[in-house]
Amino acid sequence: MGSKSDDNDIRQRIDRWMWCARFFKTRSIAARFVGTGKVRVNGTRVTKAAHQVRPGDVLTFPLGDRIRVIEVVTFVEKRGSATIAATLYDDQSPPPPPKGKDKPKAVNPSPDAAPDSRARAKLRELKAQ
Repeated sequence: MGSKSDDNDIRQRIDRWMWCARFFKTRSIAARFVGTGKVRVNGTRVTKAAHQVRPGDVLTFPLGDRIRVIEVVTFVEKRGSATIAATLYDDQSPPPPPKGKDKPKAVNPSPDAAPDSRARAKLRELKAQ
């Protein structure tokens, strides 16, 4: 059994680590987010902001319109710049979905699909006549 001073057993609260890694603007926002149960550590749902993470742990959580998969690499005592924050983790997230024109369109939409705005406008014109 290792002692708290053992280098192999260095841990940090998950809310503090996510704040230091600049995933959240404040630590309280990070704590509330963890409390929602949307964060998984090594595949296990975490709901307590005091949960301890260590190097090698993999965090999975939604952020914006993406699912982030982050491996904890190291810790810092104080929150630093974005450059320093980027050294705290290894981002294993899938690439973001394509935006705008690059987005693939539906090949054959279902005939039961709701009409788009142009079709709705044409329907309104026909009903008005």
